[in-house]
Amino acid sequence: MKELLIGNAAVARGLYEAGCSIVSSYPGTPSTEITEFAAKYDDIYCEWAPNEKVAMEVAFGASVRGKRTCCCMKHVGLNVAADPLFTLSYTGVNGGLVICVADDPGMHSSQNEQDSRHYAQASKVPMLEPSDSKEALEFTKLAFELSEEFDTPVFIRMCTRVAHSQSIVETSERVLPEDKPYEKNPQKFIMVPANAKLRHPVVEQRTLDLTAYAETAEINREEYADSEFGIITSGTCYQYVKEVFGESVSVLKLGMVNPMPVERIRNFADKVKKVYIVEELDGIIETHVKNLGIECTGKEMFTNIGELSQLSVATAFGMDMPEFASVDTNVPGRPPVMCAGCPHRGMYYTLAKNKITVLGDIGCYTLGAMPPPNALDTTLCMGASVSGLHGYNKAGGKDTEGKTVCVIGDSTFMHSGITGLVNISYNASNSTVIILDNSITGMTGHQQNPTTGYNIKGDPAAKIDLETLCKAVGINRVRVVDPYDLAQCDAVLKEELSAQEPSVIISRRPCVLLKSVKLKPALTVCKEDCKSCKMCMKLGCPAISMHEGKADIDATLCVGCGVCTQLCKFDAIKDGGEC
Repeated sequence: MKELLIGNAAVARGLYEAGCSIVSSYPGTPSTEITEFAAKYDDIYCEWAPNEKVAMEVAFGASVRGKRTCCCMKHVGLNVAADPLFTLSYTGVNGGLVICVADDPGMHSSQNEQDSRHYAQASKVPMLEPSDSKEALEFTKLAFELSEEFDTPVFIRMCTRVAHSQSIVETSERVLPEDKPYEKNPQKFIMVPANAKLRHPVVEQRTLDLTAYAETAEINREEYADSEFGIITSGTCYQYVKEVFGESVSVLKLGMVNPMPVERIRNFADKVKKVYIVEELDGIIETHVKNLGIECTGKEMFTNIGELSQLSVATAFGMDMPEFASVDTNVPGRPPVMCAGCPHRGMYYTLAKNKITVLGDIGCYTLGAMPPPNALDTTLCMGASVSGLHGYNKAGGKDTEGKTVCVIGDSTFMHSGITGLVNISYNASNSTVIILDNSITGMTGHQQNPTTGYNIKGDPAAKIDLETLCKAVGINRVRVVDPYDLAQCDAVLKEELSAQEPSVIISRRPCVLLKSVKLKPALTVCKEDCKSCKMCMKLGCPAISMHEGKADIDATLCVGCGVCTQLCKFDAIKDGGEC
């Protein structure tokens, strides 16, 4: 049966058809949909783990038990999971174990632009890289076979374009392999130094065996044409090359990007007069080819910053592409903003008004850095706001205490913020942590987390009580505020900043985009009462604008949160209806 699927859905289908039993992941664009689509198959147990490290360890445990298992994450999530990854390479597997990692060239929704192929090389774990949905499905199934044949976890490397673009796949029935029996094997699975020393040579031999496999593997293929020059490429860059050159140039497409073949590349290079390497981000293939003593051209022509495209490939080779109608360059920019009625806006307004230094974190609330309110001072990685606040206040002492806070979302707090709070408590910095609890994992599309009370299927689940948790790690001052109540936010913020001990403020109000949230009627500006003071504009709410010198509220955007009414000193903003 043929279907049109995005790459992430194709990976999920591959998991299903390969007989994968367990998927544990943490949501992160562009990887999120793999687990969401996998969860639609009742034969696969799926879960959202608190973070990527936990997800990989869950996958390891299920593999040891003999099940085919998978964990999924975005590229920065692999940083979090790196600790188990490198040792998992030594232990190997029992049931097949696939790690899906999605890179984000161009940083469409990421804080950095890293190349996960480095992790495959450093951990000595094989990596397959599909170039479309068809290969995403096929490579996922193959990954399980390779995992069990070579006793190794196997990476599937996706990228934003492949993960979210559609192509035709041919589906088949699910084949459930027999469970591999678990047999106690301390030398294989207990990585104390004596055992690890015995496993390292196994890993090195496995790499040699996988390199030999790559020499004949069908997922690496030559497409010979003109001998003037040949292109070695992989993943989405293969699509760009084909769209520019069609069948006119010779191409070596690498489906396995770690380890890469040796003789196969040499043979390809011998058949063409010049070799070019087309790859996104770092020169991984280029370095390998040059290490073989083969002259090639790569990053001299192609940047290691951002995505490539059909146009950039054509331009690099001095070719013309068809002209497309250009967009009017006078169209105003539309930077990302928090939604109308976003519960974070009230707290950010309060922080900005009080000129507080704010260490930020990763989530939709990162948009608080945009004007207005320009509320954030830093954003590093998941959980770093809490740990960073402790360091900032330890360095600044009385000069920064009482003037500095951090903000972190409920899901991010469970991911990696709790350990930073333990550090604040244990090492006693006078720090105020603000947990922006919007009752969901917002940035990646409304996934459940341990604080929501529901699992990935939407079924009732254990719910972490943030107040109790914070007190359990030694924080005595824990306050809860409604971010729609500006006076309450202001009073509690000042009280906690003036306290001479660690404190937590939980700013709690559900995301307005949740289906369970009942929205109020849109507000109305009475033009005759509006004095054009623009106080309401300080919120940065996309529903509010100035029109003909007066404030105006777009009824199609306004959710009736009422925060703007608290700023209007002239009572010009009314609860719907006529003035």
